[in-house]
Amino acid sequence: MRDSAKAYRKLKANPYLPWSARITSIAEITEKEKLFEFRLIDDEVRNAFDFDAGQFVELSIFGVGEAPISISSAPSKQGFIELCVRESGDVTGALHKMRCGDVVGLRGPFGRGFPFSEMKGHDILLVAGGLGIAPLKSLINHIHDERHDFGKVIILYGSRNPDEVLFRTQFDMWKHRNDFELIMTVDQPDETWDGEVGLVTKLFDQIEINPSLTYAAICGPPVMYKYVIEKMRQKAMDVDRIYVSFERRMKCGIGKCGHCGVGHQYACIDGPVFNYWEAMNLQEAI
Repeated sequence: MRDSAKAYRKLKANPYLPWSARITSIAEITEKEKLFEFRLIDDEVRNAFDFDAGQFVELSIFGVGEAPISISSAPSKQGFIELCVRESGDVTGALHKMRCGDVVGLRGPFGRGFPFSEMKGHDILLVAGGLGIAPLKSLINHIHDERHDFGKVIILYGSRNPDEVLFRTQFDMWKHRNDFELIMTVDQPDETWDGEVGLVTKLFDQIEINPSLTYAAICGPPVMYKYVIEKMRQKAMDVDRIYVSFERRMKCGIGKCGHCGVGHQYACIDGPVFNYWEAMNLQEAI
């Protein structure tokens, strides 16, 4: 697991000051979300920048403000990072109006990501709801890049309706691989939908796992965590093998401002990824 302040110490940089990054591609994936690719402009910064799946950056639009965004690309994708951004405020609204070649600020990476090295050699169960697939996409693609180091990989994804399904191209690729098991569901189907209907918890009836060999990762709306974890516990999964991502309102990124408190810890440094054993002891976590 990487030290989130490593790049700043290596460069003797101020973690409060953003690094300049140029937008290199923009893809519209739903009516609300776009996938942005960025390249850090400074060569030294770019070479020092590395991250774990599950970490986040603070994205700043100069003259507008700053917002925390989870990284969607795999750590193995050198030199570029991807952010899936929903238009929902001043900063994200301003970003959605920008074009390739425009420059933004990035601080980070911050926080604690998924324990990738610990997960190696095991089966993996990934459960996402809605926009929660964005940070899990980073983990899934990292597993894809080192597929020989993992056993069975199961992906369960739930969305409100077909129009809000993210990363359709990526899902199509995962669906047609013989070494990924993907099951998708929506709450509100339309005439084009030929997949499952209902909550993502319904999908647990269709999968088989070996609890002693499996690690799980969950990301999505807070309301789903309790019910997904109940399903995992019914399948005899240990609490220290279940990892959840708590995306609180991170602000400073280094545990100083107190905005992202989860119980007695801060999501920006102690998380956003916690195992369920830790989460059970955090007030208001689940």
